[in-house]
Amino acid sequence: MKEIINKVALSGIITIDLETFYPQGDRVVLDIKEHLFQGLILKEKDFREFVKNEDWSKYTDKYAALICSADAVVPTWAYMLLAIQLEPYVKRVVFGDLETLETILYNEILNKLNFDEYKDARVVIKGCGHLPVPKAAYVEITRLLRPIAKSVMYGEACSMVPLYKQPKQI
Repeated sequence: MKEIINKVALSGIITIDLETFYPQGDRVVLDIKEHLFQGLILKEKDFREFVKNEDWSKYTDKYAALICSADAVVPTWAYMLLAIQLEPYVKRVVFGDLETLETILYNEILNKLNFDEYKDARVVIKGCGHLPVPKAAYVEITRLLRPIAKSVMYGEACSMVPLYKQPKQI
């Protein structure tokens, strides 16, 4: 009987699974809509009273996204005031929805990575996972790899979509 050879393992392809960089921790959305007068107007006095009385420690070690889901004009200082209160407790606070939060977290993580091991490498960026990795993270890792990798692919080692191949040097 002939020995089965795993050609994928011997190919030298390096797989990057963006899920391995997923920051663990609860995500919360703070919607200013809940603190608008008649769902339309932010009353400074009432809002400051909420900020003063809120137990901000309940957000300890969470990732927070600040939004207003109502069609209302919310002054910028309101988001800033929430950020000031949350900052001592949360791992990270951002303005935007959960996808914006995930995008910012991934951009911070990816831009701190050392890409030396990917120099002239054949790299496949693994897709189809279980965690909410934003599409922006795939774009960012591709942007970072393109100048250094020999080739960039997407998918699984057994079924890859080629995205980029370094031109041959003459």
